[in-house]
Amino acid sequence: MTNLNLGELDLTTDEFILDEVDIHIQANLEDDLVKEALRTGVDLRQYSKQVESELQRIEQASIKDYIKESQNIALLHNQITACDSILERMEGMLSGFQSDLSSISSEIQTLQQQSVSMNVRLKNRQAVRSHLSQLVDELVVPGVMISTILETPVTEQEFLEQLHELNNKINFAKELSFRETLACSDIQDIVDRLKLKAVSKIREFILQKIYSFRKPMTNYQIPQNTLLKYRFFYQFLLANERTVAKEIRDEYVDTMSKIYYSYFKSYSGRLLKVQYEEVADKDDLMGVEDTSRNTIFTLGQRGAILSPAELEGPILVPHTAQRGDSRYPYEMLFRSQHYALLDNGCREFLFLSDFFMVAGNSALDLFNSIMGKTLSMFLKSMSTYVSDCYDSIAVFLCIHIILRFRAITAKRNIPALNKSVSQPTGPGWCSEEHEL
Repeated sequence: MTNLNLGELDLTTDEFILDEVDIHIQANLEDDLVKEALRTGVDLRQYSKQVESELQRIEQASIKDYIKESQNIALLHNQITACDSILERMEGMLSGFQSDLSSISSEIQTLQQQSVSMNVRLKNRQAVRSHLSQLVDELVVPGVMISTILETPVTEQEFLEQLHELNNKINFAKELSFRETLACSDIQDIVDRLKLKAVSKIREFILQKIYSFRKPMTNYQIPQNTLLKYRFFYQFLLANERTVAKEIRDEYVDTMSKIYYSYFKSYSGRLLKVQYEEVADKDDLMGVEDTSRNTIFTLGQRGAILSPAELEGPILVPHTAQRGDSRYPYEMLFRSQHYALLDNGCREFLFLSDFFMVAGNSALDLFNSIMGKTLSMFLKSMSTYVSDCYDSIAVFLCIHIILRFRAITAKRNIPALNKSVSQPTGPGWCSEEHEL
């Protein structure tokens, strides 16, 4: 018997899956048209032919519609083709723009790099320009500086201003010489000549002021104040001509040392002429009965010398006291003498520190070189007095006067007069430290 190959219609083959058939059947049964046909009892074969006929009619109508709109469709096709061509050209343009933008971006990046590099070069050139400008300014010696240093008196403000500028140029020239800058030689000769001229004028001015101290009856505080106004003169000499600075300093020390010594020697001698003639002697210490001398060791009003008003009062003027036939106990003379020393010593120490620009031990050494001879005279005078002194009250008051003056110097922050030396001893003298 010949076997028939029924393919997918073979229900006996193993490949046919009944479950799939059920699924297709079930899906068709779910169709709305099939449901409607089954519900109304329509013959499905007849209904299928009807549907096919309707589809053909609709197809014919669609063909007629397409034929009727063929011109519009052709126009639309042409328009679409034209649009496609335009879009193609636009795509080409945009591609060109994209390429151009890529090139511009690269150029912008290059420009940015060049801008940064130019900015760095600009800053470097500005920095170099600033240094070069300063160098040129320092290398130029203006005519006004030359004429002022050569012709203007040192007391004029213009001279002081140009002296500051000259000092800057001298320092700058020194710095350039250390660096072996060739341009330094262009101004070195002019600067050196101006320096010598300025040093000469300043030396003459300061020495004249120092010599004016030596005139009789001169208030040396006035020329000292004048010198303080021109303290830069000494600073200029110290920086540029140390030998002249030393000459001026030595001349000042020698002059003021003699002035102070002469003044205090004369003043101390004249003070002793207005001292009480009646003073205690050794017989008074031995208890000799003398009713006329019972007040020798009476304090009375003598202690008032330690009051602030008396302690820092005006010093005694000997010739005025002599004309009025006035007499004073030794402690009043001592107070006046040492207050004059205190006042002059403090003022001198401040002047030395300011004008000669010294401090610490250097200031003390300079002060002692000026006041040392005067202080030695004070100590010798005191030693002579106490070696034959029996007025214990005067000695006691003098000790306290020195202690009060020491406190004043500490308050004024002047250490120069606060040097301790051993006190000379004598009758009635206490063995303590004497502060000058």
